[in-house]
Formats: sequence, C-alpha cells, structure tokens
Amino acid sequence: MKLLCGITLFLAIVVAYYIYIPLPRTISEPWKLMVLDAAFRGVVWMGDVSHSLGLSHSVHVINSAVIDFESLVPVTNIKIQVEDTIFDGVHVRVYHPPGKEGKLRRAVVFIHGGGWSLGAPKLGSYDSLCRKMAADLNAVVVTVDYRMAPDVHFPVQYEECVQATKHFLRPDVLSQYLVDTERIAVCGDSAGGNLAAAVAQRIGIDDSTSVKFKLQVLIYPVLQALDFNTASYQQNQNVPILYRTLMARFWLEYLGANPDLIHSIITNNHTAQDQNYVSLSLSKLDWTILLSKRMIKQYKPVFPVTGSPSILKEVPALLDARAAPLLAEEEVLRMAPHAYVLTCEHDVLRDDGIMYARRLELAGVSVTNDHYEDGFHGCVSFAFWPSYFSVGIRAVQNYIAWLDDNL
Repeated sequence: MKLLCGITLFLAIVVAYYIYIPLPRTISEPWKLMVLDAAFRGVVWMGDVSHSLGLSHSVHVINSAVIDFESLVPVTNIKIQVEDTIFDGVHVRVYHPPGKEGKLRRAVVFIHGGGWSLGAPKLGSYDSLCRKMAADLNAVVVTVDYRMAPDVHFPVQYEECVQATKHFLRPDVLSQYLVDTERIAVCGDSAGGNLAAAVAQRIGIDDSTSVKFKLQVLIYPVLQALDFNTASYQQNQNVPILYRTLMARFWLEYLGANPDLIHSIITNNHTAQDQNYVSLSLSKLDWTILLSKRMIKQYKPVFPVTGSPSILKEVPALLDARAAPLLAEEEVLRMAPHAYVLTCEHDVLRDDGIMYARRLELAGVSVTNDHYEDGFHGCVSFAFWPSYFSVGIRAVQNYIAWLDDNL
C-alpha cells in the first residue's frame, strides 16, 4: 500500500511539474491554459520525434492531433445551409443563413489560421465560428480551405486565397449568392489574419476587381518576420500557446526555408546592423516609434552588430509584402479597407497587429484596435466547447458586434 501511494505521489508530482509553467497574473484562466498548453506541447514533441525517426513530417503529426481535437467540437444547432464547392480551383465552404429569400445580404470571406500549416476550417471551432457569423450577421460566409505546408509553401497559400476571393467578388457570383456588393468584409485569425491583410491589400490595388472590400478584420495577425525581438516577442516569448520558437518554425515552414535557420532568425541575425540594404524595410516596423510607451515598457531593440546576410538571399520572401503585409508601401495601405485589429497582451504577435493598425492610420485608413489585457494567442478558437475561455467568448462576441455595426 505504501509503495502504491509513493508511486501515485511521484507520478502526481511529475505531471504537475510538466503542466505547471509560470504565467502572467493577468492572463485569462491560467490553470486551464496550462493544461491546454501541456497537451499541445506533448503533441509537438510527438511530432518532432516522429520527424526525427523519419516516420512522418512533424507538421502532419501535429495537424492530425489538431483535427482529432476539433472533431470533438459538436456541430452547432444553428440552422445554416452549408455548401462545399470550388472557387477557381480552390476548395471553399459557403454558409447561407436561412430565410429572407431574395433580399441582398452582407458577406464575409474568412481565412483560417494555424501557422499556414495547421487547421481544419470545416471542423470544430472554425466551423462553429463561421456558422455563428452567418447567423448573427445574417450574412453569407465563405471560408477558404487553402492548401497548407509542408505540402505547399509560399506563395501558394496566398495565391489560393486571392484566387478564391477574386472569384467570389465577381458580380455574377455575388448575384448568385444574393450578396450586397457594397457590404463585404475579409476576416482572418493569426496566419489567416496575415493572409486576410495580404488579400485586402491585393484587392485594394487590383484594377481588374470592380468590387472591393468594405472592411477587414484581423485577429491577432502575424505580419512580419524581420524582427523576432519586438517588445511583445521579448515579453511573451515563453507564454503559451504560441511560443517565439514555434512562430519562427511556422515562418520557416511557410517560406520553405531551412529549419536550421531558427536560431539565427530568433536572434535577428538576418537583420543585423551591418545589413544596410534592409533598413528601409525595418523602418516600416520600427516599434520604438509605432508603439506607445505602455506597450514598449522596459524593452529595447535587439539587432546584432554583425549578422548573416546570406539568410535574406536564401529566403527573399522575408522581404516580400505578400508574405509580410506590414512591409507594404504606404500607397498600398492607403487603398486598404476600414480595419478592425484584435490584439492580445500576452501574445508574441501583439506588436505586429498594433504596428499595422498604426501604419494604416498614418496612411489615412480608419482603424479600430480592440486590445485584450487578459488575452492570449488563439483565444478566439477557444470560445466553443470543450475548451471555453471567457476571453475567447468575449472576443468573438465583440468582433462580430463590430462587424454588425459597421458592415
């Protein structure tokens, strides 16, 4: 009996040690987040082991687990008609709200996140979110099921989102779905926010597209990969569920780059002080100017004196505004639609979103920045059973309410 009690106590201590990580005191429901993060860290570890043994790509293992988890989320009982179809070669799902036949509706093009490599847009939280948007807004919602890394890399994800969006914005297609051409928004979270911002920029300057977006909704978007030491990256580098190293891994996978570059880009060796030719790009994300003192806190810029100039030559997409919308020129930003940018205090990507909001404002675009002091990356996906977080529920309600008021 004593042996059993001893083993039980030992296992309990091991589990507690694995689950517990120090978290900011203001973060939403910390113990629940610790458990969720422990499960995700376990999945990432299994993916890495599988990859090192040559059994499967780590991303495939992780995504398989994500899909299994998302399948636990029940389909909501909201009465929404769902149509799986193809727009210009790209798989999409269209959500139609019931009733009011013949009346023009608003529309939202939704692009899911997941580091350009994870996610199940037709399952679980994303499906529930799109159904809720369609019902609450009485809007047609189109979710783009773009192909993901490691099967494809940039610019494929971007191009497929542009293709599907341009097809939907054709007047004849909008007429088919009874959509008001003056009331269309594009929306995305995380990597989906990256793609949504890039698509909004493209549509804004594309003379071949007569119908334009009225709004863009960017939910904790990832917008640049030149500075992995912004104030929020320094502050939140070890805060779940998006650690700085994981975000760097996602970038390298998306751009088809050598994963061994991770240490170099995390330390900003790719944008060191001796690389003068990137100074213009870096000026577009100078957080010492674009952020408030409250956001900067005590943090200082981190740029080595000497670095690795070969990185930007090997991975030129790091300087491509289609991959990093924060690097867009002002004349491109000027053509972008009215924006809602959701940011979370405890998120490495916080400053990406805030800097983009500020650059849009400086270009003359109206912006609403909705900031959550208790928020963490991914919280919007945790507004549905079985992983309720109060901040996720509030965030979903608030951004849909903003769309309802402005679209």
